[in-house]
Amino acid sequence: MSALARTAARLLLGSAMVGAGVLHLTTQRQEFRAQVPEWFPVDEDLTVLSSGVAEIALGAAFVALPGRKRLIGGLLAAFFVVIFPGNVAQYLESTDAFGLDSDRKRLVRLFFQPLLVLWALYGGGWLRRHPTG
Repeated sequence: MSALARTAARLLLGSAMVGAGVLHLTTQRQEFRAQVPEWFPVDEDLTVLSSGVAEIALGAAFVALPGRKRLIGGLLAAFFVVIFPGNVAQYLESTDAFGLDSDRKRLVRLFFQPLLVLWALYGGGWLRRHPTG
């Protein structure tokens, strides 16, 4: 794929992350709190606030620092891996949030997390074909 497609992927994901981070801190804070697993050892609100700040920082950096896209894309991919257990817990605990009000919807959502990891890696330039020879 072209550098233009990678740039578009980077800008779109970065912007979406900033938006999601802002929602963590404002209107959707309660919904995000519902997604923090009961077993997680950090206060729900602190978890939501700090993950929101992380999303804003990573998203803004992904957009504003194209020279650091590999590093930031890798960090974003790692972020998506780190929060995945929360998504699994939402499924296992049957927690309703963000319209995920059935086990089927919560299960389907789990399959989108690897796509976010790939999107971050692609936008960061990690998934490039290298010419042979």
